[in-house]
Amino acid sequence: MKKLFLLTLLCVLSTAFFAQAKDRKPSKKVKGKIQEIVMEDTLPKVPVIFFKSLEHDYGTIYKKDNGDCTFEFKNTGKADLQLTNVSSSCGCTVPHWPKEPIAPGQTSIIKVTYNTNSIGSINKKVFVDHNAGERVTLSIKGNVVEPPSEITPENKPSSLLKNE
Repeated sequence: MKKLFLLTLLCVLSTAFFAQAKDRKPSKKVKGKIQEIVMEDTLPKVPVIFFKSLEHDYGTIYKKDNGDCTFEFKNTGKADLQLTNVSSSCGCTVPHWPKEPIAPGQTSIIKVTYNTNSIGSINKKVFVDHNAGERVTLSIKGNVVEPPSEITPENKPSSLLKNE
């Protein structure tokens, strides 16, 4: 009697368990004589931000040179990407970013302008807030130096002009 009871209980529980499981196998549809396999899309529809590079190195640049650089990124997800805020670690670094949503598969850029009026090393951060997850930190680095002074040749009289 115990064996019968345990066997019945096992059957009921296994039926209940398998009734709750989702079918993850591809379903087949027949369309004419061509058979199609339809996979259930199990990935969530979320944006994903991917930057080509997280750092820009100006190298050595001269005072008052162009301090512009760009960071290219792509939405590799399955929903629109929205940049909510882009800020910098210092007032000498100004980011410009797209305000409109970036569609899946599309690329865009963040333009960063560094004020090169001060001599010295550059080591600044740009923070990117978005709807795809954690904040991304971009970096710019380099060194600003004085431009070389112009060297003018001395005006020496030519020996060809002298009357000897």
